[in-house]
Amino acid sequence: MKHSATPFSAPFVPMMGIYSATMMALELWSTSLSTIAQRQHLWQTQPFFSPGMMLENQRMVTEKMEASIEAGMAMQKAFFGAMNGHYAPWWVTSQKTMSPYHRRSRANSRRLSR
Repeated sequence: MKHSATPFSAPFVPMMGIYSATMMALELWSTSLSTIAQRQHLWQTQPFFSPGMMLENQRMVTEKMEASIEAGMAMQKAFFGAMNGHYAPWWVTSQKTMSPYHRRSRANSRRLSR
């Protein structure tokens, strides 16, 4: 039977994982702020009952629900892994939890800036 060199699933250099999680959080913060500003501009310049705004509002709510479900599933997977003895460091779990929000926030910021 072959034994691995490290007993944990943690990366060899945790500083890079912590740096990546921090950068992802900062990027999520900045793209979220720009998305909020762009959406508020749309709400102030267009009537709320126009078909374009109705679709945009529905899309916003649907994307938030999908992202929260994905993040919840990632947290649940990490929890069940921890209960089974598979340790995942906090920076790995935080990246997996933030990634659905991060991906959608970047896409929304890009789409609304056009």
